[in-house]
Amino acid sequence: MARTSAVSVLVVLLLSAASCFAARTKLSIGSSEGTKSVAHWVDDGGICRSMVESQGYACEEHQVTTEDGYILGIQRMQDGATWMLNSPAESLPFLLVDDGYDVWIANTRGTIHSQGHTSLSPNDGAYWEWSWEELADYDLPAVFQYVNDHTGQQKHHYIGHSLGTLTALAAFAEGDLLNMTRSAALLCPIAHLNHITSPSKIAADMYLPEDIYNLGYREFLKGGLAFTKFLDAVCNKPGINCTDLVAAMTGPSCCVNASRVDPFLDNQPQPTSVKNIVHLSQRNITKYDYGNEADNMDHYHQPTPPAYIMSKIQPSFPLFLAYGGKDMLADVDDMAILIDNLKDHDDSKLVLHFVDSYAHVDFVFGVNAHSVVYGPIMDFFKLH
Repeated sequence: MARTSAVSVLVVLLLSAASCFAARTKLSIGSSEGTKSVAHWVDDGGICRSMVESQGYACEEHQVTTEDGYILGIQRMQDGATWMLNSPAESLPFLLVDDGYDVWIANTRGTIHSQGHTSLSPNDGAYWEWSWEELADYDLPAVFQYVNDHTGQQKHHYIGHSLGTLTALAAFAEGDLLNMTRSAALLCPIAHLNHITSPSKIAADMYLPEDIYNLGYREFLKGGLAFTKFLDAVCNKPGINCTDLVAAMTGPSCCVNASRVDPFLDNQPQPTSVKNIVHLSQRNITKYDYGNEADNMDHYHQPTPPAYIMSKIQPSFPLFLAYGGKDMLADVDDMAILIDNLKDHDDSKLVLHFVDSYAHVDFVFGVNAHSVVYGPIMDFFKLH
């Protein structure tokens, strides 16, 4: 099949409230069998070597520098990584490659494959002075532009999961990236945070991320103080079974391959910034709130942070929204608000795909996701 389009896929997996843990992202671009073993996450020199080439697919390692100096690792798959813990027959990046797409895998700043910077070290507190606002403002545009430059394709399909939907929707609402995006498929969309039922919301209320930030802690790292305090707040809540942490945080999964859970937890959550956790815990889809009118005036020239208005997304822009009835992060009531925000969207450009039995991680690790979710996404792409 000739490569006539570019498909960008950005995926962020989280273990708590609307991404209280920032994890790996993925980006896939373009339009290119057999039974292969399930991949294991082994950091032995990069995602290409440990997760892609081991499955018999060609892969290239690239780096992208953002406007504010962060160096992001991205990988390109043409012939045929959180998502790649499933077998190729069940993993969306491999399925896209097999269908003729030129797939790019990106990692957001702070994660283990994107800790470079032009002048700062991850040991510097200043390195971690960012939130999901910067992911929308800098990381996404830098990766999209890099892919444009290296493929000659001017527009790409986009797939985001969880935090990857929040950053994309924020950019789309500002009118950014639409000139480089052919369509977007958003799994477990996060555009409102009012009805989260995950205990991580309660933990965020009990343990104030702002307190840790004000004490000078900047990195939110597995095993670190900020992470430990957060996990303690969750696991000490009556009725929470932390032996099944994924279900406790994200909802009861119907269809996850149990053999994939341990490799996932061995490598998650990836590092993120405390400021990112603070921003998410504010639970308003606005730019970062500095907590007082003076600082907000310095940054935004107004006393409160500007809101991202979902109704401002171009009505003719093709959107595929997939969400689950058991999701404790992308709650169905919050989804109803987003759908109402998009009530003026062109009917022919908006697809709602509801899977009642699915929780948050089923969209990525579900053993039947290839037929329940990925097939409809690929059909959607072919229309656009």
